[in-house]
Amino acid sequence: MAVERLLPTEEARELIQLTREIADKTLAPIVDEHEKTHTYPAGVFTTLGEAGLLSLPYPEEWGGGGQPYEVYLQVLEELAARWAAVAVAVSVHSLACHPLLAFGTDEQKKQWLPDMLGGTTIGAYSLSEPQAGSDAAALACKAAPADGGYRINGTKAWITHGGIADFYNLFARTGAGSKGISCFLVPKETEGLGFGKPEEKMGLHAVPTTSAHYDNAFVPAERRIGAEGQGLQIAFSALDSGRLGIAAVAVGLAQAALDEAVAYAKERTAFGRRIIDHQGLGFLLADMAAAVGSARATYLDAARRRDAGLPYSRQASVAKLVATDAAMKVTTDAVQVLGGYGYTVDFRVERLMREAKITQIFEGTNQIQRLVIARHLAG
Repeated sequence: MAVERLLPTEEARELIQLTREIADKTLAPIVDEHEKTHTYPAGVFTTLGEAGLLSLPYPEEWGGGGQPYEVYLQVLEELAARWAAVAVAVSVHSLACHPLLAFGTDEQKKQWLPDMLGGTTIGAYSLSEPQAGSDAAALACKAAPADGGYRINGTKAWITHGGIADFYNLFARTGAGSKGISCFLVPKETEGLGFGKPEEKMGLHAVPTTSAHYDNAFVPAERRIGAEGQGLQIAFSALDSGRLGIAAVAVGLAQAALDEAVAYAKERTAFGRRIIDHQGLGFLLADMAAAVGSARATYLDAARRRDAGLPYSRQASVAKLVATDAAMKVTTDAVQVLGGYGYTVDFRVERLMREAKITQIFEGTNQIQRLVIARHLAG
């Protein structure tokens, strides 16, 4: 069921319509097969790039779409409602472009940003490590000074699009403590950069998640983004936007599950009536719809604050927390609505439930979101 959206401009309405057409024609017909067989949809991101959907929230002067975050996130939600793995990868690509735009020099932007936003390349984010997930200050991957740049040694973990992405935002240690982390823009073809086998995940099977291994890899000094020691500031500033991306993905997942549940409840009969007409089930579906609508309103509120130049870090954490918890609840309830059928792989709600779980974990677990919100309240 198409969501009725309150959009700020006619251009935004046309963009949503374009997204729906691409998602319905390109994503929806192949998602089940690719997720079942764990195969990468090679041409999908080219199609999205050609349509301008990989650079929407970035300035037109650098090749972006010049769209407010309020609009970009609703595009992301539409993609997620058809294919969560693809939407997550689009969100991560946007996350990977943020450090260069926000902290890069004009010369760096001119050199790399147009290609990054032009739709022909995909980016990835390399912050987490095997022993450093939520505790980003515990990073061990090291960038040692070398003639003309840095030698990188260490391992990064949980990289969406690992081994396939064209560039990686790498956060590595250049000094001691939390102020000893720096940010680098690393091209895929860097000698000494290798990738582990894709993780065998609960969901999001079509887009690989891997580790990355740096073995004395040389990165030129010109590819450091920001000052030495500024890495965590850069990482955390990007994560506020990334959390909104995941919130939008979660709402798309939840909307898809709600749609599947409603469609089934209208067709299935029990005791002589459609099951949607039984009050017990009707109330369950009503609660699911309320959760989806509330989560959508929460991420849109945070996005509008971002667009207005207001502080939105706390609101981003609230949106991520509310939307992803809602997605887990709604997808679980959708399985319940379908009963035994919902527990089989023949119906999409089973996959949606598995995919919803990861939204509560990445871009900062929901326990970390609660910590962030509490600290804002205390401050």
